[in-house]
Amino acid sequence: MQNDNKEFSHAIALTGGIATGKSTVASLFMMHGFLTIDADKIAHKILDENVSKIIELFGEKYIKDNKVDRKELGNLIFNNEIEKKKLENFIHPLIKEQIIKDARVFEEQKKPYLIDIPLFFENKNYDIRNSIVVYTPKDTQIERLTARDGSTKEEALSRINNQMDIEDKKLLANYIIDNSLNLKNLQKEVERIKKELLENI
Repeated sequence: MQNDNKEFSHAIALTGGIATGKSTVASLFMMHGFLTIDADKIAHKILDENVSKIIELFGEKYIKDNKVDRKELGNLIFNNEIEKKKLENFIHPLIKEQIIKDARVFEEQKKPYLIDIPLFFENKNYDIRNSIVVYTPKDTQIERLTARDGSTKEEALSRINNQMDIEDKKLLANYIIDNSLNLKNLQKEVERIKKELLENI
């Protein structure tokens, strides 16, 4: 269960694809008493604390009510590799710094905790040995994403294809949570994995 890397000795990366239900799974684990670090929440906080830097990098049109307009910025970087790299080079080191700080506190508990990292396998930024992938088939991802964001099937597919294929992530995971059915089934899946994690401490 433990990782060799002392920084993340008890950490488990929680990942998946867009609209696979990662946030719901994280909430369910928290209800079971698991501590969780959320990389997206950290990213949002960093963006809001660095409005002037975002203006410097991308211009004032990406600021709304003194906060970063994440949707507008997302539209820019989604289709532009150069702008995407510009944002990543600025924000990823800051996210990692905060995650390491939070992880140091959690490591003192000497028990497994989750770090919710959407692009864990894509970016390979974190030396965490154990990972959970929240899995749904691609057609279910498309259905959920169009329902959630009101996007077209083509837009949803484009966003999904921008990440590593969920089938490939599934092959890389130590643990797989199947979220292709309903919430009741998902709760059972989380309980099953929780039991496995605690048995492997």
